[in-house]
Amino acid sequence: MDHNGVEDGLAAATARFDAAMARLDQSLQDLTGRMQRLKRIEVDTQRLVQERARLATELDKTSARAKRLDDSAHDVSRRLVEAMETVRSVLAKTE
Repeated sequence: MDHNGVEDGLAAATARFDAAMARLDQSLQDLTGRMQRLKRIEVDTQRLVQERARLATELDKTSARAKRLDDSAHDVSRRLVEAMETVRSVLAKTE
């Protein structure tokens, strides 16, 4: 192989190497972008998990309060019925 053939081969190898390095660099940039998006998704997911836990706690508290109110309403209703029966009884005796 003559000197020009070696130089041409070297130039072609260098060009292939440069192209391979450019593809590798692009792949690295793509991977970095995907990793950043994945990290944002992980952060968002963690935030949603925390929000879900907070909402579940609030729901439990609200449910407990609703039960207490329901129990109180039932007790008030029972007492009203008893009071009405007492009033009827007293009215029946005075007639």
